[in-house]
Amino acid sequence: MNYQSVAAAGDLADGEMRAVRVGGKDVLLANVAGEFYAVDGICSHALGYLDEGSLAGYTIHCPLHRGSFDIRTGAPLSAPATVPIRCYPVKIEAAQVCVATE
Repeated sequence: MNYQSVAAAGDLADGEMRAVRVGGKDVLLANVAGEFYAVDGICSHALGYLDEGSLAGYTIHCPLHRGSFDIRTGAPLSAPATVPIRCYPVKIEAAQVCVATE
């Protein structure tokens, strides 16, 4: 698996998220309770950019129609979202958050 550094571990506070580009893909990186998660950066329902939405615990809300997903699994949690978003492996290496998309 090919990991790419996307942020310093200290750059994202608990409950913060940001859009990053990894392997040519739009990815949403989030810190929840000190754990980092990476998922597709675009909603599977209506192509909204998830970094423009909100994060409440482990739930990410799309800014367009308020569909939501579990950031740990990518599972849709509320309509109109019905298709999961993809999750990507994350690791911390030398104080850097690294994400793999392959």
